[in-house]
Amino acid sequence: MEFKDYYSILGVDKKATADDIKKAYRKLARKYHPDVSKESNAAVRMSEVNEANAVLSDPEKRAAYDALGSQTHAQAGREFRPPPNWDAGFEFSDRESAGFGGEDGGGYSDFFEQLFGRTARAQRARGHGGAQASMRGGDHHAKIELEVLDAYQGAERTITLRGARLDKDGHVVNEERNLQVKIPKGVREGQLIRLAGQGSPGSGGAPAGDLFLEVQFRTGGRWRAEGRDVYQRVPVAPWEAALGAVIEVGTPTGTVEVNVQAGWKHGRKLRLKGRGIPGSAPGDLYLELEIALPPAGNDAARAAYQALAKAFPAFDPRAAGA
Repeated sequence: MEFKDYYSILGVDKKATADDIKKAYRKLARKYHPDVSKESNAAVRMSEVNEANAVLSDPEKRAAYDALGSQTHAQAGREFRPPPNWDAGFEFSDRESAGFGGEDGGGYSDFFEQLFGRTARAQRARGHGGAQASMRGGDHHAKIELEVLDAYQGAERTITLRGARLDKDGHVVNEERNLQVKIPKGVREGQLIRLAGQGSPGSGGAPAGDLFLEVQFRTGGRWRAEGRDVYQRVPVAPWEAALGAVIEVGTPTGTVEVNVQAGWKHGRKLRLKGRGIPGSAPGDLYLELEIALPPAGNDAARAAYQALAKAFPAFDPRAAGA
């Protein structure tokens, strides 16, 4: 998908105030609204303008979008994929942005859906308007990144959430708040942790809204989770893979001895039943064995590799089925 430059679409500067954005949106809406416009591409342009306004008129979405642009140095029209969990730690409140409309909120680009689709759907699902909704404080939601180990043991973590508001001049001001959060044992990726009363304050004596934290596990670590199943890379020496061995492996639940069968090939897995993320039906732990080559860092090591090459003159590692 392509990166969208929402500032360019609305024709405003990155330091534009909320009033500047509102004026630019109204001007373009008068020009491209399909009911009145004579432009051949009016519907497409109106969709782009609505999408840009949905982000830039909301201080929280705008702050997250600006941070993503600064982090990736993305350019409009270029192929783009947001980094994993790019929005972890950003706090969004349940409120409608001007121009964010439609019964189903559809018509927006893949770029918008990747960045804010879930946020927008959560806002619509919780509803807006009505006497009761106007009294109780709005709910907030944010992603938080945890280690897979937190799901095994439970934990208490201090998390920092980043939000935004408009100052008296209509400029976006970034805000942060720290919260102490108890992570329940057995939590899964995608699960919501509810913090009662940590949303927007209510009015007229009504209660505050809640904060919903969506759990995401950090990528690139020793373990990765799929549901309650956990996968762990385990390096083995070539002779262990070829001849077989009993090896010790440190797992999230402690050190275990596992049997590597002779002739074990790269990419095969060992399943340790019930050693995944805890729960009423715990997941499994899969050990993904990978052959690790010792370095040829001295004369003896190089001689050993040369002897190995002579021992297997017909071996072709690039041949099918090698």
